[in-house]
Amino acid sequence: MKNIFKTAIMWSVLMITLSCNTGHSEKNEVTISKSELLDKIKGGWAGQVIGCTYGGPTEFRWNGTMIDDHIAIPWDDTRMLWYYKNSPGLYDDIYMDLTFVDVFEKHGLDAPDSLHALAFAHAEYPLWHANQAARYNILNGIMPPASGHWKNNPHADDIDFQIEADFAGLMSPGMVNSAAAICDRIGHIMNYGDGFYGGIYVAAMYSLAFVHNDIEFIVEEALKTIPAESEFYQCIADVIKWYKNNPDDWKSAWFEAQKKWTHDKGCPDGVFMPFNIDAKINAAYIVIGLLYGKGDYGATIDISTRCGYDSDCNPANAAGILGTMIGYSNIPDYWMQGIEKVEDMNFQYTEMSLNKVYDIGFRHAAEMIKRNGGIENDDSFIIRYQVPQTVPLETGFEGIYPTERKDISTRLTEQNNEISFGITGCGFVLTGYASAQNNQENNALEADLYIDNNFIETIKMPTLSLVRRHDVAWNYDLSEGEHTITLKTRNIPDGYHINIRELIVYSSKNPGKHVYF
Repeated sequence: MKNIFKTAIMWSVLMITLSCNTGHSEKNEVTISKSELLDKIKGGWAGQVIGCTYGGPTEFRWNGTMIDDHIAIPWDDTRMLWYYKNSPGLYDDIYMDLTFVDVFEKHGLDAPDSLHALAFAHAEYPLWHANQAARYNILNGIMPPASGHWKNNPHADDIDFQIEADFAGLMSPGMVNSAAAICDRIGHIMNYGDGFYGGIYVAAMYSLAFVHNDIEFIVEEALKTIPAESEFYQCIADVIKWYKNNPDDWKSAWFEAQKKWTHDKGCPDGVFMPFNIDAKINAAYIVIGLLYGKGDYGATIDISTRCGYDSDCNPANAAGILGTMIGYSNIPDYWMQGIEKVEDMNFQYTEMSLNKVYDIGFRHAAEMIKRNGGIENDDSFIIRYQVPQTVPLETGFEGIYPTERKDISTRLTEQNNEISFGITGCGFVLTGYASAQNNQENNALEADLYIDNNFIETIKMPTLSLVRRHDVAWNYDLSEGEHTITLKTRNIPDGYHINIRELIVYSSKNPGKHVYF
């Protein structure tokens, strides 16, 4: 765990430096009118709702395949209102952002990561993947940055912070390094490495979209914030290269990304499965939409959606970034139809509507501008433009490779009180969940984990979904070789179960490419 805190210290030192030094650039200062600043902030928030709504019917229905052109995706003036009323959970991208906006609003822009973490962990909305794993960690005493670290969070490379980082860019116009500092405080709550970089990159594109009107430049310039050694950087750099080689066929870039970047190393739900919520491949789909959309709002949203996988979150990010660049007043009427019906409606689990967050976002951006050397005039701001600086390198799931996935379905109960199995490798993840029969009261079930007959930990498995442990057990620190994994019940009352589903095995030996004869 020392490496986690060493990384945190490095980040703190770097971010203090970045907040104070904007670097050298031809664009040292940018003047923006207050009306234009508000218009761009509104464009960013409204764009997220538009993109999320458009992609809503397709989310994770096209896994590993694109949505063909002949498949119609509906859009009219009823779509947003219908989702607000009937499926408000669609907007988890946005109400997650608003958790952090609300903490800043109530406690000031210096609110520590602990306040953000606790607000997030105690919120009433359901969570999945890295977010849920982090919530469980925080509620059980593992605070950030440890809560998002891959040794404690098997979903650390997942998309979670990427879909929630819009706010950091929207409150940092032209100040990418200030946006990165905000991301560091919040993104490590739930992610690490490539999962964290997804949020940094999205926030950087938003930040740059306030002061540049060239989407290709924004996409490339924002990537300077990400270490070139990371797979996230390499994936996005590939998309940019493929675009330049063939700028009129987004499907060619999609195929290349699919061939090279769709393997999932960490997420227990995606390893050796046709499901992928990894940050980098979904970020590639954001970028494919932005580049091949060529500034056309509808084309951008449609392409990002038709790339598949997390096809509501990806167009939400793309539409928000482009909406920031062109401004609310320039979003085409076709895509704005129906938004006036929802702008005064609070997002589920919040006391904030779009109209409220437009105002709050403007005030936060104004304060950030002044904190970073900018000047407020009667009707404009002078922004101290920041040249992107590269954040420190983090690598999740380093030196380990998934080698096997198998179904070991069984139940731990009061009667069936022990399960044991062998692995050959250096790590494992055991998937599953806790449950109760006949609507019994929520309970926290317990089982002891042993590795090679050595007690490791007591695992607590709440039956309440809101606070559940996302995976039963995992360990990535074993010596390479044969090991015996044992679970013994400690507290499982009659009628309750820990359902063991699948075993994923990791090795320190890179299997490399398969050779077929």
